[in-house]
Amino acid sequence: MEKIVKLLAEELGKDAKHIENVIRLLDEGNTIPFIARYRKELHGAMDDTSLRTLEERLAYLRGLQERREAVKKSIAEQGKLTEELSAAIDAAVTLAEVEDLYRPYKQKRRTRATVAREKGLAPLAELLFAQGHDCPDPAEAAKVYVDGEKGVETVEDALSGASDIIAETISDDAAIRGKLRELMQKNGRLLSAAAVEEDTVYRLYYDFSQSLAKLQGHQILAINRGEREEKLKVSVELKRELALRTLRRAVVVPGSAAMEFIKAATEDAYDRLIFPSLEREARASLTEMASEGAIGQFALNLRPLLMQPPVKGKVTMGLDPGYRMGCKVAVVDATGKVLDTAVVYPTYGERQKKEAIMSLKRMIETHGVEHIAIGNGTASRETEQMTVELIREIKNRTVSYMIVSEAGASVYSASKLAAEEFPQFDVNLRSAVSIARRLQDPLAELVKIDPKAIGVGQ
Repeated sequence: MEKIVKLLAEELGKDAKHIENVIRLLDEGNTIPFIARYRKELHGAMDDTSLRTLEERLAYLRGLQERREAVKKSIAEQGKLTEELSAAIDAAVTLAEVEDLYRPYKQKRRTRATVAREKGLAPLAELLFAQGHDCPDPAEAAKVYVDGEKGVETVEDALSGASDIIAETISDDAAIRGKLRELMQKNGRLLSAAAVEEDTVYRLYYDFSQSLAKLQGHQILAINRGEREEKLKVSVELKRELALRTLRRAVVVPGSAAMEFIKAATEDAYDRLIFPSLEREARASLTEMASEGAIGQFALNLRPLLMQPPVKGKVTMGLDPGYRMGCKVAVVDATGKVLDTAVVYPTYGERQKKEAIMSLKRMIETHGVEHIAIGNGTASRETEQMTVELIREIKNRTVSYMIVSEAGASVYSASKLAAEEFPQFDVNLRSAVSIARRLQDPLAELVKIDPKAIGVGQ
């Protein structure tokens, strides 16, 4: 725990004692809002964002420590845990690094290398992979291991099995995987192409290529959706020769009699075992990054929307603009109770527009409307122009208007909650009521809507 406290203090730039206090409060079951508001003397006045970051990192670091211990225990049970390996596992700072170190000792499904070891070809693989000064020619060395009873019929069979073992050994090397992972992050590219012939909303990604380091979160999420909907074919690319160069520097001994054999095994390791794994990791990492960014953007946009100051205590008219179905109107009193509804058609022509203005003017004068809320959807510009003319017609009172977000209004209007709240109204009129109430008290109205329909994400 002391190590975790020290690391969190360094990462967050906070006093270790305050970090320790927050961890204790979290372990006691206290929530972030409670700690932020009522335990300031214990956490040194950290804001809620810092406290949430601390909570998330604490969970990750504890999970990392648990995984370290589980991995060391598993390797120790195999009798293969050395002091150097234990120290390397303890020094790993990510779960990926721990898994890379554990890979050679993990119980694997039956692989080609497993079959080769069962045929007694492990010593041949070790001899050739060592690439010592006295390393024999691979074909000559393999003759000793030809054994029909074990399924090794020819020299080629023996060399093929030894190559499989060497390829898996290279693939399981944590240092090699770490270097290639860094190479992928710096030089990898995400490619997408059309999986269908017809035009779709994913046309931007029909011939798309971008560096992994420069990809935007919205691009990643859109490409993922296109792939799920079978509209896009997606892959990750890393220049093969660049990766093989890194691999060869790590494992090939120049001048060895087995040099060309090891080069071939290295290519097999990369193509068959390493790259597919790196591609999966890269896609998963990109998706995680994009998802976190989307959640952050959602929160950033949602907060000002929900915390918009209410315009309470005023009779309000809500206008839900539209062309074909007309402009839906609802007047609500200071408490949000519906007083009147109507449908007008200001976009049908000048005569209908004048009729709409006269009808709305009567409603305003009858109910004492003080504010008008206009939804920002289809035909909102025309509705705003009509509202300006309407306000000019009103001489005996001051009426103001505001454009409000109507995102999710149609979703709410057709919901079970809206049907229970306004069973007597058509769905279109319910959305006009929602728009009026959004001006009066945004938070109280928006909590009725499914978050994904509020329209504040990417």
